[in-house]
Amino acid sequence: MMLEVEGLDVYYGAVHALKGVTIRAEAGEIVTLIGANGAGKTTLLRALSGLIPARAGRMRFDGREITRMPPHEIVALGVSHAPEGRLVFANLTVDDNLELGAYRRRDRVGIAKDREEAFRLFPRLGERRRQSAGTLSGGEQQMLAIARALMSRPRLLLLDEPSLGLAPLLVREIFRTIREINQRGVTVLLVEQNAHMALSIARRGYVLETGRVRLEDEAARLLQNEEVKKAYLGG
Repeated sequence: MMLEVEGLDVYYGAVHALKGVTIRAEAGEIVTLIGANGAGKTTLLRALSGLIPARAGRMRFDGREITRMPPHEIVALGVSHAPEGRLVFANLTVDDNLELGAYRRRDRVGIAKDREEAFRLFPRLGERRRQSAGTLSGGEQQMLAIARALMSRPRLLLLDEPSLGLAPLLVREIFRTIREINQRGVTVLLVEQNAHMALSIARRGYVLETGRVRLEDEAARLLQNEEVKKAYLGG
């Protein structure tokens, strides 16, 4: 088991955002979290990254407790986060953004190799490597956010709404790349508004409602679940 979350409670001030959430992800899986806005999906990823504290419960990565661990130590263990809204460094070049993704590494040859691999995954970034990230299109910024997250060589990649605001053609391209990243051995925990696409590439899925896990099943079964179809798949 790569990731184990048990009974996680998270608050924003007086707001109880996550209520006893329990999820797991095995090595090599794509696991997706679906649910309405405000269900707690982004909060869960932020908690896993150490960006917001847990009030109760436990989080373990590769058998190691990370519940109270600071973000930079979680990254060092092999967890990387491509956040909602991309949050690229707009005034820095594509190259510089990728360099910052590898800020904990000292292997210059490996960093250069991984940068070129990012350009193979996302050829548009290679064409724009000297451009400021703020001049990129929304789709290109999303590619950069994922590529930057990969520069730390994660074993677990947290992806938050990678298709948000993108044209359908770019959405298919992003999802094709997520599948390729996973096939290279990176476990993926995916938060995604496009529930059909997310469940189509995932092995398992969780449905969150108002901070709780409402359903858990294999992704293929969730795609056929009448409740999920009605609420999230337009059926």
